[in-house]
Amino acid sequence: MGVMSGFAPVPLPVCEPDFRAEALGAQIEAWISAEPIRALVDRFGGTLPSAGLGALLTWLDDFSREHWDYRRRKGGAERDQVEAPRFDAPTARLVHDAATALQLVDARPPAHRSYDHLLVLGGLARSCLQRAEYAARLIDRGRVAVPELAALGSFRPLGRAEQEVPGLAGCDYEVDAMDAGLRAAFHLDGPPTIEASDGPVGHSSWSVRTYRHPAGVDVHVLAAPSSEPAERRAHTADTYEFWARRTDLRATDRILVVTSPIYVPFQHADAVRMLALRYGCGIDTVGFDPGRASVPLAPGATNPDRYLQEIRSGIRSMMNLHRAWVTGG
Repeated sequence: MGVMSGFAPVPLPVCEPDFRAEALGAQIEAWISAEPIRALVDRFGGTLPSAGLGALLTWLDDFSREHWDYRRRKGGAERDQVEAPRFDAPTARLVHDAATALQLVDARPPAHRSYDHLLVLGGLARSCLQRAEYAARLIDRGRVAVPELAALGSFRPLGRAEQEVPGLAGCDYEVDAMDAGLRAAFHLDGPPTIEASDGPVGHSSWSVRTYRHPAGVDVHVLAAPSSEPAERRAHTADTYEFWARRTDLRATDRILVVTSPIYVPFQHADAVRMLALRYGCGIDTVGFDPGRASVPLAPGATNPDRYLQEIRSGIRSMMNLHRAWVTGG
């Protein structure tokens, strides 16, 4: 069987201020039924069915769980703890071509020069430093003007390898890595004001550290609580919700989300669900350029299994977005 390549770019759902969701279903369907998705399904032995959007999302969730959920095979391990499987060269090329078309590979500049909020998303330790550096570069070089920046993380304990990343000595949690990244990137010398939950750290714990940048930008570093603390730690949607509850959001606001390219689709879909559907805000989601980051990507960060895992994450987030759109919740 030949391998398809050179896919046309597949846009993510458009999210302008005063968000109207009438076209959302069609935009979700365009992404999850696009040619690169079909080619990947075919390569792994399936055929995308002709079905309604909800049924199609459910089918893709099941298919991607079986074939692309490498974290599940390792008992829900963190992304950097998954041992990469081997792929033949044609499959590896197909995965890369598909991921590129689906917006998981290339860094793209922000679409606008001015935003009301800039959100730097947390993640593995290296990415906390990389995303903070990119956000600072956007502001310091005048590429983006914004009055308020928030780094969104959690009290996820850092693994041993994460704690050994240069610049993160003494950091115990993801939120500490976010704090270190922001302090270094924005040259924040003074102590923050701190609000925090009481008691020992757990899935329901939270904290907010606030700095004042010399350029007049308010810089917040948030650790969000889990919405299901008995089951798991906070995830991306929880961090959006925690930040939004503490912010006076308006439908006219425009939000820039900064993450890593590989996570753009799923974290954009989560932002549309948690912020645009609920508050009417506009959302742009961009990934930093790994080639310009002073902290290199971790080994294996762009292996085919990583792209397949995050294409699955995109499918699941599109499914959650569709469900929220249909139910109004």
